[in-house]
Amino acid sequence: MLDALATSAAGRDGAPVLDVEGLSVSFRSAHGQLCAVRDFGCRIRRGEAMGLVGESGCGKSTVALAIMRDLPGAAVVTGGAVRLHGRDMAALSGEQLRQTRGKDVAMVYQEPMASLNPTLKIGRQLVEVLLTHESVGKAEAAERSLAMLEAVRLPDAARMMRRYPHQLSGGQQQRVVIAMALLSNPALLILDEPTTALDVTVEAGIVSLINDLRSQLGTATLFISHNLGLIKETCDRVTVMYAGEPVETGCVDDVFRNIRHPYTRGLVRSIPLATSDKETRPLVGISGQLQPVTQDSVGCSFAPRCEHAQDSVCRTADIAMQSVAGRAAHFSRCARLEAIDWGAGREPHAARARAEPGAPVAQVAELKKYYGAQAGGIAGFGEFVPVRALESASFEVRECETLAIVGESGCGKSTIARVLLGLEVATDGAVTLQGERIEARPVQQRTQATVSAVQMVFQNPFDTLNPSYSVGDQIQRTLERFCPELAAAERRARMLELLDMVKLPRAFAARMPGQLSGGQKQRVGIARAFAGNTRLVVADEPTSALDVSVQAAIIELLLSAQRDNGTAMIFISHDLSVVRYLADRVVVMYLGSIMEEGATAQIFAPPYHPYTEALLSAIPLLEDDARGGRIVLEGDTPSPMNPPSGCPFQTRCRYKAHVDGGHCESEFPPLRELGEGHGIRCFLPAALLAEMAPVFPQREEAEEASRRSGAPRLNRS
Repeated sequence: MLDALATSAAGRDGAPVLDVEGLSVSFRSAHGQLCAVRDFGCRIRRGEAMGLVGESGCGKSTVALAIMRDLPGAAVVTGGAVRLHGRDMAALSGEQLRQTRGKDVAMVYQEPMASLNPTLKIGRQLVEVLLTHESVGKAEAAERSLAMLEAVRLPDAARMMRRYPHQLSGGQQQRVVIAMALLSNPALLILDEPTTALDVTVEAGIVSLINDLRSQLGTATLFISHNLGLIKETCDRVTVMYAGEPVETGCVDDVFRNIRHPYTRGLVRSIPLATSDKETRPLVGISGQLQPVTQDSVGCSFAPRCEHAQDSVCRTADIAMQSVAGRAAHFSRCARLEAIDWGAGREPHAARARAEPGAPVAQVAELKKYYGAQAGGIAGFGEFVPVRALESASFEVRECETLAIVGESGCGKSTIARVLLGLEVATDGAVTLQGERIEARPVQQRTQATVSAVQMVFQNPFDTLNPSYSVGDQIQRTLERFCPELAAAERRARMLELLDMVKLPRAFAARMPGQLSGGQKQRVGIARAFAGNTRLVVADEPTSALDVSVQAAIIELLLSAQRDNGTAMIFISHDLSVVRYLADRVVVMYLGSIMEEGATAQIFAPPYHPYTEALLSAIPLLEDDARGGRIVLEGDTPSPMNPPSGCPFQTRCRYKAHVDGGHCESEFPPLRELGEGHGIRCFLPAALLAEMAPVFPQREEAEEASRRSGAPRLNRS
């Protein structure tokens, strides 16, 4: 199937598949026209992948929608042209455009369910694509659809054809959408954050799949993402956008190794790298906020946030893209391109002493949580089967310590958080908070002091604030609940101190949530979490919905607030780069059980549990030569309604053949102590564990490589 598609694609000439020249898009608003995209251009040839990166609101998705001619009604294309195989997209009639979309250009969105009809089976939706765009019969369409599902590595493709979208996992849904996009062999594939909502292991499989299909089919690809490591590993060229403008473009190696725009440098500084360290090399977020650009805006849009800006040079006239000396395909929109010392590092930060953990705040022992479900039943009929959301969890977290819990979706991370907060009660086991047993007490039955002691920072800052109350009122309501001894004037003073702590202007006390950005809302959420007598903060994916520059600021803010208040923190995340930077200890979970635990340095160095090794290998890295191969896990996580016997991971483990006696299939592995608090649940022989190679260099190795070469492996200065 793929060979035939590749043959049909091979006849195309070497001209660009996509040619965008001087594209400008504005949105009508009550305050006049706001510029969403200004002077954007790119050329993508057959088999080439170009990445598009930048903060939210920089115009990435607007570019994609303009290419598809699918802009909303308030948008106006004010200049430029978009050509697909030389044809001007603006000149196409409605019928021609309908035929072009899906056949010549296809798009994969961030949320796969937005592209799938929940009332139709997968097979019918795939067949409809071919019946709409090609002159084929139903039998041939079904055969080609089945072959494409096999090409995107979906297990038992024939069974998948008969399923509805809700019966598939998120990764399976995204593979179906990719199959749908590729069915008619489009010349151009646009990927708009296709892996953001997926686990890192699923993301690795999707990225590997896209790369393989692109090389075999010769599809030109536009990859939109805020993940610079992902772009580095998947794309040939990259364009960095800010405030609607491309500010730097070139080959990925040129752009990321020889940064030539202050905004690109700011993005890279915001990312945890192998050499990052929360004590000696903290992350540096980009100061300020992205400001809207109007038709009257002049000069560099990044100047208000740039440490190198000079008004007399940067804010007097529009700035054109300039060629970087010695690199023909590398361009930068910086008026001071030749004046800035790009090799100079940033001013060193004062080292902060390591916060020594104190007394235990929370202790979890053999915690279990089962839910009831009917297997194969309708309207309550059928056999009762327990859903084993949490099978075995034991750990403790201490004052001033950050314990990270990592693992794929459904492994039990959030279930632990819900039990700690009293939103669920445990089925078995014990949870002790400062000497008090709380596992069987829902939040309604907990004392005010207990509720105040455990607070949460949620993943989505948009849903955690009441839109009807001002920022100040919401913080004061928390203080009124948890600190009733404070008078009204004292509550207001404490509220202002909390705004200072999260580095928000005191004037924000009068603002409504709708007037805040995502990062500002998350800061308010952190202020509320620390408002009472908090002893344990549970942060559930608090940075996953934020841009990397905002993420850096929020991470540093959490660390600062934790140190100032002496609290313990449980940090739940699938971003292991952030975990490596932030956490003191790490717990790795799979299918409700803890498979490995230890200090962060132990978890990120061999020997690994096979699951931990796969998680680490799936991290998209920006560092050069930082990793050899990538381990792509086969299959999906088993259902907690029907877990495998023996080791939960044995159905996906690539080392299982090295264990004699069938222990993996028949016995739950006991915790093996490897020394100094590092333990794994695995039957692998000690000799094999000792031979494990690092997935990527440790911090010391990265620093030594930098010293030997005389320059950083990634020029993040």
